[in-house]
Amino acid sequence: MTHEEYEEAARYWVKKDAEAQKAEPGQLRTYIEDFLAANKTCVLGTGSGNTVRCTPVDYAYHDGAIWVFTEGGRKFSSLEHNANVSVAVFQAGGSMGNLHSLQIQGKAEVVTPWSAEYERAAGQRHIPLDALKKLARPMNLLKIVPEEADYLDSGLKKQGLSSRQHLDF
Repeated sequence: MTHEEYEEAARYWVKKDAEAQKAEPGQLRTYIEDFLAANKTCVLGTGSGNTVRCTPVDYAYHDGAIWVFTEGGRKFSSLEHNANVSVAVFQAGGSMGNLHSLQIQGKAEVVTPWSAEYERAAGQRHIPLDALKKLARPMNLLKIVPEEADYLDSGLKKQGLSSRQHLDF
């Protein structure tokens, strides 16, 4: 492909969104938050330099953020240099006309172990602090704050809306 062809492909959804029947932003945010609450596994995309990493992780969604407890891993090599992340949540087995997924762009921060925020997140996940304190090394906690999201729900067509919706947080 030429540079122009790449650029044209990259603009595909920008053009489609200009003509789309959009949900009211408050309602769209509710759809997104309900979808996040109904699921517990996502793919976390991190990158820095020539490295891109996609890691399946368990998460919880509360207080307007995605929270991930993790032992560590190569994603931290990227996070040290680049806090920009992408999160994908999807229902497996979807097919055309029956798709339900979400892509989020946002910023990740590492929460200080044993801080009030860390302990609150453990409580939300029903992880006993005593169990966490018995570990040889504290679990890392990532707080991912969404900045924008692309939500795909084939069912929105029944409401006269485009199945793909974009939200800036």
